[in-house]
Amino acid sequence: MLVSLIVSRFGSNWVDKVLPPVVVGPIIIVIGLSLASTAANDAMMNGNVYDLKYFGVAIFTLAITIIFNMFLKGFPSMIPVLLGIVSGYLMALVVGIVDLSGVQAAKWFSLPAFNVMGVNYDFKWYPAAIVGMAPIALVTMTEHMGHVMVLNKLTKRNFFKEPGLHRTLLGDGLSSVIAGFVGGPPTTSYGENIGVLAMTKVHSVWVLGGAAIFAIIFSFVGKVAAVIQSVPSPVIGGISFLLFGMIAANGLRILIDNKIDFELKRNLVIASVILVVGIGGTYLQLGNFQLTSIALATLFGIILNLVLPEKALSER
Repeated sequence: MLVSLIVSRFGSNWVDKVLPPVVVGPIIIVIGLSLASTAANDAMMNGNVYDLKYFGVAIFTLAITIIFNMFLKGFPSMIPVLLGIVSGYLMALVVGIVDLSGVQAAKWFSLPAFNVMGVNYDFKWYPAAIVGMAPIALVTMTEHMGHVMVLNKLTKRNFFKEPGLHRTLLGDGLSSVIAGFVGGPPTTSYGENIGVLAMTKVHSVWVLGGAAIFAIIFSFVGKVAAVIQSVPSPVIGGISFLLFGMIAANGLRILIDNKIDFELKRNLVIASVILVVGIGGTYLQLGNFQLTSIALATLFGIILNLVLPEKALSER
């Protein structure tokens, strides 16, 4: 929220200078592919053991979602992910990998576990915790800007200009503050949701807001929450193969659309470092502070873009 005030004062034109397409494209590829191992583990692993049945459900879910996405028309063509999850869930029921005990035990109406200051807990000041956690905001801000760049490309709009990067950062920060005060998890932008937008082509704020309202309503229906929690990991893994890949593919699209010349050593070096540092899981650890692979790859990309000349000596 503090950084949003700074951006509001000084603008966001600097974003185009420090994050040109040759940096943004590989970063977006990293955002998508850094999640690839998560999708693969969800698709294959039953606990810590490889399970062929799990993998079969994941591939079925992936295949049926692709079919829905490619061959349905009208309204069904807008919800291939939902249809894919439902179909995968039914297949998982058939092969017996769905645990329904939680659904049977859940009540129809149940309050979420709210934690309200003054009711469930009292306000206390923990400077050490603040010092340890606050720098992580730099990581989420970096990822936030990367996600907004993907949205710019998907929707053919410039959200850095309208509504403005300062407003999107403010919303991101404010939502985490509110969530923290009522006992919810920290909130941020999520690559998974961007993958859904890329697939469905539905970018309406009203649709997303309506989905949020339904999510809040369903959180009070214990049976619905339990059914969602019972969706087995291979179903999620099968869907994720497509969603995460679409994010990475949009990074490639940025490089192609902007005609990035990889005959130039400068461009090749920048993209190479970003991809290997980001996808490889490299991170910087300084005490309790950790700079994640995506944030570190972004930092390297920004530095290389600013210090490397347009052409190497051998190319002049």
